[in-house]
Formats: sequence, structure tokens, C-alpha cells
Amino acid sequence: MTSLTVIPVPGHGAEDVVVATSGPDLGCVFTGTEDGAIFRVSPDGTKVDRVAHTGGRPLGIEFAPDGRLLVCDAQRGLLWVDPASGAVELITADVAGRPMVFCNNAAIAEDGTIWWSDSSTEFGIARWKDDFVRNTRTGRLLRRDPDGTVAVVLDGLAFANGVALSAAGDFVCVAETGARTVVRHWVTGDKQGSRDLLAADLPGYPDNISRGTDGLIWITIASPTDPLVERLQRGPMVLRKLATRLPEEFQPKPKQTVRVVAYDEQGTLVHDLDLAPGEHGAAYHMVTGVREHRGRVWLGSLHEPAIAFTDL
Repeated sequence: MTSLTVIPVPGHGAEDVVVATSGPDLGCVFTGTEDGAIFRVSPDGTKVDRVAHTGGRPLGIEFAPDGRLLVCDAQRGLLWVDPASGAVELITADVAGRPMVFCNNAAIAEDGTIWWSDSSTEFGIARWKDDFVRNTRTGRLLRRDPDGTVAVVLDGLAFANGVALSAAGDFVCVAETGARTVVRHWVTGDKQGSRDLLAADLPGYPDNISRGTDGLIWITIASPTDPLVERLQRGPMVLRKLATRLPEEFQPKPKQTVRVVAYDEQGTLVHDLDLAPGEHGAAYHMVTGVREHRGRVWLGSLHEPAIAFTDL
């Protein structure tokens, strides 16, 4: 079992992580917490600064070539955040005039096209379990072109989550948490406009995904497969609704695990990391963010007041 170094941050639920690849923040790691704060962590993990506040609930974070952060805010929508000034700019909060309910994760193409997920059109982040257990399949993969045009690329997804682009930009991946798959949508080439699966029958429920500096598509496994949830998702809707109306202590809960996997662009499994806190690390679980950067794998968690890393 590979050891894990845990770095506390002054906020709960450091859901995603991204590493700055240029500019004055080179090598720094950014994360967002449930109170709306965006934090910058020094490359060695010894210094943590709050650089901005979104006014909502930041989830997926991407680093842009101009040094800004692209933030998927579950409550506000798609945002630009400038870590130098703390300025927050709304990109879009709606699609075809209808407000997004659950803006989740994104990727930026070389030409500036933004690909991102809206996990559900029925339930927001406060009721993510309702969407997951009821299996509404209302998740979407969205695209914003450089001219500002927004389009729905894929719909009917089982809790659309992490988004990542191939190295050549010829396909974009989106994780389906509820189906335990990573869907691949072909952007160019002979398969343009079609879809298939980069990964299927994952050993648990994927959350955020990202392409590392190693060229691999890294996938978080937020929780192992739960037989009860699997049965509920296939059962009558009345039973699914009943399960989500039970008191919290009786509802299905994510199992405690720290696991990430990585696939190459042909869909071959390359890494399966089962992680545990190091000798001086605190407990850590429900990994929802992952970013491989030059052999170091950074992690975020929807529930933990910390980020973490392990070295390959």
C-alpha cells in the first residue's frame, strides 16, 4: 500500500486540485473548499494562502495559460478566478436560458474551448445523493466555444462528473459516476461525433478525472462499488425515492477508501494506487480530485479539510 502525505487547509471539503504550470505560481497547487474559498498551497506544502472567494461552492479547478483559474462552482456556474487579484468573473450560469443546477468539472482545450459537466438537471450539490441513488441520468457534457457559444454535447449521463481531454485534443472524456464508466466523445478524426468508453466497470464510483503530465487519464475512485446502491439504482423509482428520504444515518454512505487509477489513451489500465496516510498523516478518505504532475499525484476530497499527495 502506497503512503500518502496529508496537507491541512483552513476549509472543509478541498474537492479538487490543480497545479500551476506557468507564471509566478509555478508548481503551486490550488483547491476550493465548501465555504467558497480558493486556496494556494506552496509546492512543498508548507504554506497555504487564501487567494479568492467565489461566493458559492467551488468544485473542479483548471489552470489556464494566462494564469487564471477556471472554476466550476456548483452553485454559481462557470467562473474565471484571478489568484493574483482575487477577482471573480462569471462566464456562464445557464445553458439555453436554463440555469445550471450542478456545474462540476472542466477541461480547457488549446484553442480556448471549455468542456465541462453539469451533473444533474434535477438536484444540486446539497442533494447529490438523491440524484445518484435515483439514477436520474440527467447529467450533461457541455462545450463553450471561444466565441461564447454554449452547446450540449452529451446528455442522459448517469451523474456526469470529471472531464479530461486527450493530449491531441481528438477526444474528451467525462466520468459517469452512477454507471462506473468514463465516456469518450470523439472531437476530430474518423470517429468525430461518436462516443464509446475509455473505461467501464470501474471498481468504484469515479469522480473528477484529469490528464497528467505523463499523458495518462487519471480517475478518482471516490468509493468502492456498493451492492445496495447498485440494487437501488435498478429498482423501482418509488424505492429509490424512499431510500433518499430516510434519516441520514440510514442512507447509503460512501465507503472509506483512498484510490486512484490511470489509463492510457487506448483504455489500458496503467496504475491502480491503493493509498493510505503516511506515518504522520491524518485519516483521509473519499478522494474526488486527482492531478498527476511530474511523478507526484495530488489529491482532493469532498469531505476532508486537506489535500494530499503521493509520489510514484
